[in-house]
Amino acid sequence: MKKTTILLALVVFTVSAVFAQKSKVTSAKKSLDEGNVGEALEMINEAIDPNNEKAEKTISDPETWEIRSDIFTAIAQSSDPEVKKLSDDPLTLSIESLKKAIELDTKDKNTNSLKYKLTMLTNDLTTQAVEAFKVENYKLALKSFEQILDIQNIPIIKADDPEFVDTIIIFNAGLAAFNAGDFDKAIKYYEESAEYGYNGARTYPLISSSYMAKKDTVGALNALKRGFEKYPNEQTVLEGMIQIFIDLNQSDEAMKYLQMAIDKDPTAARYRFAQGRLYEDLGDEENAIETYQKCLELDPNFFNALYNLGAIYYNKGVEQFNIARDVPANENEKYEVEMKKADDWFEKSLPYMEKCLSLEPDDHGTLESLKNLYYRLQKMDEYNAVLEKLGQ
Repeated sequence: MKKTTILLALVVFTVSAVFAQKSKVTSAKKSLDEGNVGEALEMINEAIDPNNEKAEKTISDPETWEIRSDIFTAIAQSSDPEVKKLSDDPLTLSIESLKKAIELDTKDKNTNSLKYKLTMLTNDLTTQAVEAFKVENYKLALKSFEQILDIQNIPIIKADDPEFVDTIIIFNAGLAAFNAGDFDKAIKYYEESAEYGYNGARTYPLISSSYMAKKDTVGALNALKRGFEKYPNEQTVLEGMIQIFIDLNQSDEAMKYLQMAIDKDPTAARYRFAQGRLYEDLGDEENAIETYQKCLELDPNFFNALYNLGAIYYNKGVEQFNIARDVPANENEKYEVEMKKADDWFEKSLPYMEKCLSLEPDDHGTLESLKNLYYRLQKMDEYNAVLEKLGQ
């Protein structure tokens, strides 16, 4: 009889302990509903404390973790600084709590509630990502976008629409990763976006830029080649390829693709300019001059074409001046002939440099060139005006 009494007492004690901990969970929910978030957090922490023997039942109850998620979501959504202090990363803890609740909900009793809360969490995470972007906290933005993608792949969420792919979030994750300096992740997410055709051809230059940031020129070029194969009429991809070929001194390849660009858009002055630059790099002045002139036919105010054409004529004048200077002193007539040739080149250069000055009055390179041209051509009023502008 005595033994039975002791056993009954133990049973009563055990049941009381369970109910005590269960009441902690209930009280935590009540405190949360009443706006006492700190108090709710303290109670729920007791209910999941593995060192607390009384928490054995509540720690394995999915409802406990669901309420814990609600508490951390409330912290994230609060504008009260004191509540905000309760957690540095509340949305992450909210997600982790819901995942734990799903794991423990083996009979799927809470599936609908958990799905709803996970869906609402994606809204909070999106807001967090946007706000992080605004203050240039790109690492937090990236983390938030990745957490949204993680939620979308949780089985109870994925089951509703197995084919759904959130390309906007994937692309934004790439953008955040790039800005955060995580170029491997940027490539991963941009590549995934490109696979689904998101943003069309414009994604490939972003992939290329990510490789370039890693100093991987081959990877950058291959990305653009894949983009060109998929979008052969997209000029931005083509231009990116041309620039890399130029940077790699692969002139033949650059010229080949540049001609493709010109064939696709013969009215684009920038392509003629790029081709002129390429001819200059190859030492083909004749074709460079002809191409710059074509560029200016398309756009008479294309500053760089004007300047480069003026510089070619100016440099040829300097070369001719040096030839004249080497004429023996007793051959005055030949000297005058050679100097006249130099002045002819300077005269050809002058209108291009003057047009440059009219377009960009403070361009230092143009002013220096004009100073030398006016002096050589004895246009002293113009020379003095340029000196004054240069502060000399």
